[in-house]
Amino acid sequence: MYVQPYVFFNGRCEEALKYYSEKLGAEVTFQMRYKEAPPEAQAQMPPGTGDKIMHAAIKLGSTVWMASDGRCDPNAGSMNGFSLSLTVDDDASAEKYFNALADGGQVMMPLQPTFWSKRFGMVVDRFGLGWMVGVPEEQAS
Repeated sequence: MYVQPYVFFNGRCEEALKYYSEKLGAEVTFQMRYKEAPPEAQAQMPPGTGDKIMHAAIKLGSTVWMASDGRCDPNAGSMNGFSLSLTVDDDASAEKYFNALADGGQVMMPLQPTFWSKRFGMVVDRFGLGWMVGVPEEQAS
C-alpha cells in the first residue's frame, strides 16, 4: 500500500505541469482532457472545460503523483492544508529547485540550515501549492 498526492489546480493544471517539467524535470506520464472522457463524465463539468485536464500522472524523481484541473470553480479558494516535500541530493539542487518554485510564488521560510538538515526551506509556488525543499543530513554536501 502507498499514498499518492493528488493536486487540483482549478483550471491551471496544464500551466503547472509545463512549469514543473521545465523547472524541476518532472515528466507527465499520462494526461486526459475532459473532452476525452466518456459523455457522462463530460456532462458533469461546466461548459467550456473540455480542453482542461481531467487527470494527469506526473513522475518527479522516483515519485508519481497525480493532478487535475478539478471543477474549474472561480469561487474556489487557494490550496492549503498540505505541502509536497521535495528531498534532493545536494545543496546545489536544493538551491536550484527552491528558487524555481519561489519564482512567482512566496517564500515562507528561506532555504537555510536547520537542526535536521543542512538546507531546508518552505515556499508556496505560483499555483498556490506548498513545497518543502530539503537535503537530508546524511546526504548533505
